[in-house]
Amino acid sequence: MSDARIVLSGMRSTGKLHLGHYFGTLRNWVALQERHRCYFFAADWHALTSEYANTSEITTWTVEAFADWIAAGVDPERSVVFVQSLVPEHAELHLILSMITPLGWLERVPTYKEQIRQLDNRDLGTYGFLGYPVLQTSDIILYRAHFVPVGEDQASHLELSREITRRFNTLYGEVFPEPQALFAPTPRVPGTDGRKMSKSYGNAVNLSDGPDEIRRKCMEMFTDPTRIRRKDPGHPESCNLFEFHRLLSPPEVAERVARECRAAAIGCVEDKKLLAEQMIAFLEPIRRRREDLLRHPAELLALLREGSRRARERAQETLALVRDALGLDYEKLLSRSVQ
Repeated sequence: MSDARIVLSGMRSTGKLHLGHYFGTLRNWVALQERHRCYFFAADWHALTSEYANTSEITTWTVEAFADWIAAGVDPERSVVFVQSLVPEHAELHLILSMITPLGWLERVPTYKEQIRQLDNRDLGTYGFLGYPVLQTSDIILYRAHFVPVGEDQASHLELSREITRRFNTLYGEVFPEPQALFAPTPRVPGTDGRKMSKSYGNAVNLSDGPDEIRRKCMEMFTDPTRIRRKDPGHPESCNLFEFHRLLSPPEVAERVARECRAAAIGCVEDKKLLAEQMIAFLEPIRRRREDLLRHPAELLALLREGSRRARERAQETLALVRDALGLDYEKLLSRSVQ
């Protein structure tokens, strides 16, 4: 490992992982662990901000996501992989940061009202949902992370974390590095309906889907809206299917599909069948590895516990620095009085 700088990233435990997670996050994590000290965590407390009314599946989603990560190439020996709630220091630092974060900073977060509108079937008018960015900041700086992988649409969230970090350092001294955005290519992964792939839209192809389920979902996919008849020339640049070919088919297959689509030499139904087989071949190694991991849950949980232990060591070091900066280190005070 050539670079000792720390990268921190996490995923909310809110459902099965899909191709959007793989191309948007997991593939990047696998590359990052080759160059940095990486901490990757399952954000189960963050899941509570929207799933607080039904928490019955959060632990299942967390464990299955962990299996997906390893199956996709995340190495628990090389990276520290852990569960947020198994490191209670996240909550302690969150409480401290909440004392210094102005309310106006939280209310101006661009996605706050947008998410409330999108998830209008849930009551999100809670203290926890409003304070989500404070907990997010705690997650990052608890490990004194230098970099956070983000997409362009998430830059405003990280900027708020940087503002909170600056405020802490100004008040109490330079304890934390200001986390920097680590922008990586995050291709738009379409769902089966043409919108962005999302669990909440019900349009996802999951990493755990078997061949029959993949074939069914591919046959339901939206295609080029301008191609009405089989003999009409297609426009792969505006076709949902071709987006997937570019992501997961071998280049020669994607090029052939584009050429034949424009010449009307291949129809949408044929292309859906071809795409399904390409997708099955792409996901098969991940799915098999995932199933093998889940057949040995004790070993999987042991890896998760060990990763959480390693994460907590770093977190406890940070909290010692924080308490000292705030003058709240009572053990140090008592040791002086004894002397």
